[in-house]
Amino acid sequence: MYRRLSKAFYGLTILLFLIVFLYIYSASPEFVTYELSDRGLPLKQFTKETFFYLFIGVFLFVNVLLMLPAKMIETHFSPMLRRVFPRGEPFREQMLSWLYSFAAVLNIATVTMVFYLHSITNQNEISSSEFNFFFYLAPVLIGVWVLVFFYILTKRIGQVKHTA
Repeated sequence: MYRRLSKAFYGLTILLFLIVFLYIYSASPEFVTYELSDRGLPLKQFTKETFFYLFIGVFLFVNVLLMLPAKMIETHFSPMLRRVFPRGEPFREQMLSWLYSFAAVLNIATVTMVFYLHSITNQNEISSSEFNFFFYLAPVLIGVWVLVFFYILTKRIGQVKHTA
């Protein structure tokens, strides 16, 4: 049940990334600013094409890096994975749910980074200080998901010690 919900959440964040990224890419000027001077003038910039390929690369790298283990667990890629993650065991479902939801959280963080660069580049239209909540939300979510991962692992270690 949770795995299906986390897969749906993951799918929605992919759609969110694609919509937001393509909109911001099309609205971006020829050079995207990533650092401003004290007077609000562009200090460091890169081209629009670099922006596109950089964030598509980050998006693909993160999603492949997290979806590869999830798919290997789901398909029982090797006998070792079949032994560690047997079908029907709650630990398997928790780990798959965590992998899908963590990938979704990282997709949200990527969307936040793209939006932040857009707000820096277009200071006349959007003030980055208006959206500070969203810029701090991504690291908090990542931290919470990492803590949940360690909670799941400690719970599993306790189960293994108790049965051994």
